[in-house]
Amino acid sequence: MSERAGTRALESDLIDVEGLVKAYYDLKPDVAVPAQRVVFGTSGHRGSSLNTAFNEDHISATTQAIVEYRAGQGITGPLFIGTDPHALSGPAYTTALEVLVANGVRVLVDEFDDYVPTPSLSHAILAYNRAEHGDLADGIVVTPSHNPPMDGGFKYNPPHGGPADSDATSWIANRANELIANGLDGVLMSEPSAVETYDFRGNYVNDLENIIDMQAIRTSGIRIGADPLGGASVGYWGAIRDRYEIDLVVVNPKVDPTWRFMTLDWDEKIRMDPSSASVMASVVAHKDEYDILTGNDADADRHGIVTPDGGLMNPNHFLAVAIDYLYSHREGWKPDAAVGKTLVSSTMIDRVTGFLGRDLWEVPVGFKWFVPGLIDGSVAFGGEESAGASFVRFDGTVWTTDKDGILLALLASEILAVTGKTPSQRYAELAEHFGAPSYARVDAAATPAQKAALAKLDGSMITATELAGEKITGAFSVAPGNGAAIGGVKVTTENAWFAARPSGTEDVYKIYAESFLGPIHLAQVQLEAKAIVDAAIA
Repeated sequence: MSERAGTRALESDLIDVEGLVKAYYDLKPDVAVPAQRVVFGTSGHRGSSLNTAFNEDHISATTQAIVEYRAGQGITGPLFIGTDPHALSGPAYTTALEVLVANGVRVLVDEFDDYVPTPSLSHAILAYNRAEHGDLADGIVVTPSHNPPMDGGFKYNPPHGGPADSDATSWIANRANELIANGLDGVLMSEPSAVETYDFRGNYVNDLENIIDMQAIRTSGIRIGADPLGGASVGYWGAIRDRYEIDLVVVNPKVDPTWRFMTLDWDEKIRMDPSSASVMASVVAHKDEYDILTGNDADADRHGIVTPDGGLMNPNHFLAVAIDYLYSHREGWKPDAAVGKTLVSSTMIDRVTGFLGRDLWEVPVGFKWFVPGLIDGSVAFGGEESAGASFVRFDGTVWTTDKDGILLALLASEILAVTGKTPSQRYAELAEHFGAPSYARVDAAATPAQKAALAKLDGSMITATELAGEKITGAFSVAPGNGAAIGGVKVTTENAWFAARPSGTEDVYKIYAESFLGPIHLAQVQLEAKAIVDAAIA
């Protein structure tokens, strides 16, 4: 970790906004170069215009591909579109509108020309489709989420309101690259004039009383601080305060595409990741001024929870507390509704879920896996170790099918208001009952060939019988919850586990590991995990 981690950004750390936007229009991608192709990861296409990875041609071609995809799927309703404060989001938003309007798509933009958080867009899609207009809506969010200021991002959400699955994104990416290779022949563009408006913020905020006990928060009188980290939720927190008359302060209402007010992440980069202690350093400095203090990333699909007694909570810790609280305080949920978690999330969740008498639904990394369960209520909560989660309403019906950082931040206040205990105090009680695990993620160098081998690794190829002194109880490459490939491998023992997955953007693979036997044992698990994986992919 850099010595500058957690310190204020300097002028030399800031992007040249004018140069970034100029490159968006001036640089033309060559899809024969892999780094310049349209590639959809778990959260859309991302990249920087300076690297010819996120430019006008990418967005015009991708939007045209989305138009053709939705037509092929029989999607004829409106397309909701929103954006975040990243410098490249504005130009990409304009490009997308030019293509959508030229193709005759009915487009709904924000009524107040405000930023649109990812969960608000998901909420809008689901609300429209639930009203049964006779057609189906979908949406686009222009955001690279928590990525640095130089990046742009473009996400497509189909009618189910959540992240598009790999079948959809593969088709869209392939078609976009084909259009770019053919000189954009077939891409229609015109002035983005004939658009309609939608009150994303008002509809989302007014509906919160159907999923969060806002009355309990109000009557408790707890003092809440909310830091949007310069992101899309900036206009939402004031609206929530005013609508529900709660004691809430928007800690930092500034919006600046350079994010000059941020503290640097572990590698001296500016990121809006509310789960990072370095990023949240300036927020944590105010922890004693509030009963609950929260942060969100640029598109508000992630949450960071800060308490006076515990500081910034580990995301896994808060997920466990949220699950314990919700399944004990939501009488309208289905009695057999499962708990959803990604397989790299803490085993503390498994133990809490077992104690609650609920089934655990363990899926690969990616929030898209939770979508079907959230829609039909068979999974009442879905969460990721990277501080992303959502859950269903009081009556067990779907709220959003994408991660909702605003919702989880408000839940922290509800927990304190109802129980009188901060989420970190409640986690200490869970740890006393179930044990206190040590959890970490590290990266290990890997060539593209090794990464490809790891992605195809089968659990049966793990020949080791012990891990850090314990017998290996399982080695698998598909998720127990849905049988989907995890793109790597997970190995378990009685008190520990590790999972290894290749990075989608760097020549490394990620090792997630956890031990209930302490940090020394965790270090041994990490060391042996690398040896086990290297042997398997050799």
